[in-house]
Amino acid sequence: MWTILLLASIAAVSAEPRSFHGEKVFRVFPQDYKHVELIKSFAENTKLDFWVPDNVDLVEAGKRVDFRAEGLVSYDIQALLEQSQIPYEILISDLQEALEKQRDSNIRAVHSYEKYNDLDTINAWSANIAAQNPGLVTRSVLGTSYEGRPIYLLKVGKSGKNKNAVFIDCGFHAREWISPAFCQWFVKEAVNSYGSGSQFDILLNNLDFYVLPVLNVDGYAFTWTTNRMWRKTRSANKNSSCVGTDPNRNFNAGWCTVGASSRACDETYCGTAPESEVETKALANFIRANIPSIKAYLTIHSYSQMLLFPYSYTYAISKDNTELNNVAKGAVEALTALYKTKYTYGPGGTTIYLAAGGSDDWAYDAGVKYSFTFELRDTGRYGFALPESQIKPTCEETMLAVKYIANYVQNNA
Repeated sequence: MWTILLLASIAAVSAEPRSFHGEKVFRVFPQDYKHVELIKSFAENTKLDFWVPDNVDLVEAGKRVDFRAEGLVSYDIQALLEQSQIPYEILISDLQEALEKQRDSNIRAVHSYEKYNDLDTINAWSANIAAQNPGLVTRSVLGTSYEGRPIYLLKVGKSGKNKNAVFIDCGFHAREWISPAFCQWFVKEAVNSYGSGSQFDILLNNLDFYVLPVLNVDGYAFTWTTNRMWRKTRSANKNSSCVGTDPNRNFNAGWCTVGASSRACDETYCGTAPESEVETKALANFIRANIPSIKAYLTIHSYSQMLLFPYSYTYAISKDNTELNNVAKGAVEALTALYKTKYTYGPGGTTIYLAAGGSDDWAYDAGVKYSFTFELRDTGRYGFALPESQIKPTCEETMLAVKYIANYVQNNA
């Protein structure tokens, strides 16, 4: 009896979500090579969670670095930064408090476009919106995750022959909650606007939109139940107790050459081979099967307020660089017009950091010319703890950029 009670109490404790009390998010400004080496030595001796760039190997003099440090470690880090005279600021002084403020209420019974929704709620929503709009929305299963969850895909558009398509995916990195929120918002806007004489009438008559609300379903579910800061998939790694692969380092685009790690415990682990993850393989298989019609690929991430295009795995510019840059410029101008949110745009490698194995580079090399990565709000004040009050303005302004790109594709692809 006591054994059963003890096991039950252990299970109850382990089922509690991980707390982030006392954890801090630092923004550090390394000025020279010596500062960079000090930051790298911090990371070797203590576990730091790098937010921007997302890999310690990419830390450079003159570029800001955002990272999370656990409670006791954060005091040591702060002392070392001051002692070494490395400029820094504390973006978030207690991450748990920031996460608790992120959501207006923890009691959530129904789906809301202005709240963060868990995976079950998103799946129920996608079933409902397809059922309620049979002439515009169809739902299919893209594939099955490592843990056996369905990965649902919505096709939005009026039925027609030989239509070009735009593919939009969200929820690659589990902790980037604003990303799935945008995919839901996009579908709502498309469905509610159709038939009202809006731009969506033209877009949905002429294009199909494939919308993938959450690719990394296992990781996303895990952020709700266990660890809010989880990033990767949840697949087991051979000969390692560390779980998961970074799905956005798992594509065959300069795979595992730069800005990605071959160490299973790292956040940017590239996996054992390109498309080793069932989730990334399902996505790649779908795009390969539909490559004649898919003319644009938009992948939604956070944070940094950037619109990126190939390449990220090399500093070499793509053959379509001038056109992609012009499209990005127009999309960013459309976005900024609403709330004056400042976005940067350009090739991924030079604009944010080198990162091999990304889905945007892979899609571009596979033949999808208009391939873009959005890094949504913010620039680090909240980071991955973006409050729900910012969902609506973030989605509204991003819609303007996405519609700009879709309109361009419709007229030029």
